Amino acid sequence: MATGRTHRPATRSRGIPEATVARLPLYLRALTALSERSVPTVSSEELAAAAGVNSAKLRKDFSYLGSYGTRGVGYDVEYLVYQISRELGLTQDWPVVIVGIGNLGAALANYGGFASRGFRVAALIDADPEMAGKPVAGIPVQHTDELEKIIDDNGVSIGVIATPAGAAQQVCDRLVAAGVTSILNFAPTVLTVPDGVDVRKVDLSIELQILAFHEQRKAGEEAEAQAGAAMEAEAEAAAAAKKAGKGPDGDVPAVMPA
Repeated sequence: MATGRTHRPATRSRGIPEATVARLPLYLRALTALSERSVPTVSSEELAAAAGVNSAKLRKDFSYLGSYGTRGVGYDVEYLVYQISRELGLTQDWPVVIVGIGNLGAALANYGGFASRGFRVAALIDADPEMAGKPVAGIPVQHTDELEKIIDDNGVSIGVIATPAGAAQQVCDRLVAAGVTSILNFAPTVLTVPDGVDVRKVDLSIELQILAFHEQRKAGEEAEAQAGAAMEAEAEAAAAAKKAGKGPDGDVPAVMPA
């Protein structure tokens, strides 16, 4: 099986847009669920709904892969799983190092989804000497002094940073200098990398803040709707009172008789 250092996905060379690449894992997740249920074929509408996109966008994305489905039948699920997995490079072996084995790093090490997608956790690395040798998810933690040797010995091209923010850039620089060209960053900081190195940032606090914004906006819209409904009800009551010839207090005529 090829390793990540010697083989890279062909998405960029084939001109697949980054937005399409970002949606391919969504399609793969939906297709994998269908495959596990032994569903042989799926329509573009069904798959688009499962992936959370519209069917026109899905068909456009698949056209970049050279897959157009069969009219009246749809897409072959197993073939699409293979096709997207190949395009994403998941038919290869991708050794990964995780640097920073605190609570988050340990959780990532224990995540079972890596192996099922072709990502092999080759090493766990931490700066704390007391962590050295301790097994996490069955893998002994190694000290950061060994980082460069570990990367070279395992042919690692993907690194995961789960360190505190203050240590992340230094770790990133060492990873890049050792030959790592793709980094998944969980540290709450922006990393600076040279051309040719890809960084994907995952910041849970930012995602929560975005959700808080939407919750606040929904609460504001609900309050506005309630206020509008109250004003409308008041206006209707006033109109009804006027039509009945009553004053604002309801029982007193608006105009006293002469």
